[in-house]
Amino acid sequence: MSIPLLDLKAQYLTIKEEIDQAVLNVLDSSVFILGPEMKALEKEIAAYCGTQEAVAVANGTDALVLTLKAFGIGPGDEVITTPFTFFASAETIAQVGATPVFVDIDPVTLNMDLTQLEKKITSRTKAIIPVHIFGQMLDVERVMEIAARHDLKVIEDAAQAIGAEYRGKRAGSIGHAATFSFFPTKNLGAYGDAGMIVTNDKDLASQLRMLRFHGCKTKYYHEEIGYNSRLDEMQAAILRVKLRYLDVWNEERREKAKLYDELLADTGIQIPGRDPQALPIYHLYVLRTEERSALMERLKSGGVANAIYYPVPLHLQKAFRDLGYKVGDFPVTEKACEQALAIPCYPELSLEQQHEIASIIKG
Repeated sequence: MSIPLLDLKAQYLTIKEEIDQAVLNVLDSSVFILGPEMKALEKEIAAYCGTQEAVAVANGTDALVLTLKAFGIGPGDEVITTPFTFFASAETIAQVGATPVFVDIDPVTLNMDLTQLEKKITSRTKAIIPVHIFGQMLDVERVMEIAARHDLKVIEDAAQAIGAEYRGKRAGSIGHAATFSFFPTKNLGAYGDAGMIVTNDKDLASQLRMLRFHGCKTKYYHEEIGYNSRLDEMQAAILRVKLRYLDVWNEERREKAKLYDELLADTGIQIPGRDPQALPIYHLYVLRTEERSALMERLKSGGVANAIYYPVPLHLQKAFRDLGYKVGDFPVTEKACEQALAIPCYPELSLEQQHEIASIIKG
C-alpha cells in the first residue's frame, strides 16, 4: 500500500462537479478581487464561527500580522504565545516589531500551559496568542479572564482548528479576534493560499478591511499605511463549496481518530491527549514515542507517509537566537519535538488503510 499523509486529489474527486462549476462561474464573471464570492464567504464564515464579522485576507500569516497591526502592537511591546506551533505564530509578532514571549505547553494536550501564562506577563505585554494546536481548542475563556486582569488583547490562532469547540463554543468566537489559515492541507483548505480574521468588534473589522487594501475605505483615498492582502474570488468560491462539507469531514476525522485510539491502545505509543471539555477536529493525528526514528522507518518501508510536527521548537530556531533562549527553557515542548509524529488521518482514509497503518506501527 502507498498511503499519503493527506489525499487532496481524493477529496477533490468527491466534490469535483461543484468545485469546477464554482471556478467556471468566477471565470465567467471576470470579477477576481474583492468581489461577491469573497463577501459571501465572509458572511458564511462569521455565521459558522458564531461571530459578528469576518475579514478575508490572502493567507493565515497576513491574518495575524494585520490583526496585530490593527491592535497597535509594535516595537517595545511583548506578545505571549507557545513555542510548539508553526513558525508564523511567533514570526508575525516579530514582523510588527514586537517581541515574542513563550510559555511552555501542557504535556497532555500540547496546547499552552495556562498555569504558567500569568507569570510571563510584564508591563510591556500587550497581547496573548493562544494556538489551538492540531485542531484541539484550549480554554480561551480562561485566557480571556487572565487578559482582562492585565488589559491585554487575545488573538486566537485557530489556523488548524476551524470547527473545533470548547464547552460548545467554536474556535474563533471567544477571543477579541481570531485568525484562520485556509492553506490547502487544512481541514478547510483552498487550492492556494487564503486566510480569514473573525471578530465581534465592528470597528476592528472596519480597520482590518482598510489595512488589507492599502489603508483605503475608498479607492485612491488612503487613510493610513496599509497592506495588500486580499482573498481572490477563485479561492473564495472554492472555500464556499468546501465549507458546506466541513462539519461532515470533521466528524469523519474524529471517527478515524477514535479507531486509531482503539487500534493503538496497547502499543506503548502515546496517542493524542484530549481535554474532556474540547471537541477536536484532528487537523493532525500526532503520536508520541521515544522510538520515533524506528517508527518512521517502519512506516516508510510500509509505504505510509508520516511527518514530524515540529522538529525544532520556536525558542531554539536560529531566527530567534537573539531572544536568548537555550535548551532546557521549555522542557515539555522540547520533549514533544523529539517525540511527535503525525500519521495519515483524513476523511478519505479507508478502514483497510487504517488497519494496515496500525499493523505497521505495532511491528
